[in-house]
Amino acid sequence: MASNFRIYVQRNSDDLHIKLEGDFDGTSAHQLLNVMKENQRGVTKIFIDTSLLDYIYPFGRDVFHNNLKTVDAQRISLLFTGDSALQPAQ
Repeated sequence: MASNFRIYVQRNSDDLHIKLEGDFDGTSAHQLLNVMKENQRGVTKIFIDTSLLDYIYPFGRDVFHNNLKTVDAQRISLLFTGDSALQPAQ
């Protein structure tokens, strides 16, 4: 994980708010996915704020996209705020 990477998590009823800070690499992607999996029960929306990310490594973005299926994306809406570089292509 990038030494300056941080994840802040806040849950409000059936919404999960995640704020990312620092550099986003492959290990950071796994950490984000784990936080999402650990907190997905009863959640209908996950908000991911990328506005505090300094750099997104292409490998980190790819790891996130390739493993997103591990989160119950069928019933959970992912909403990105800030720089949308982590948002999967539509």
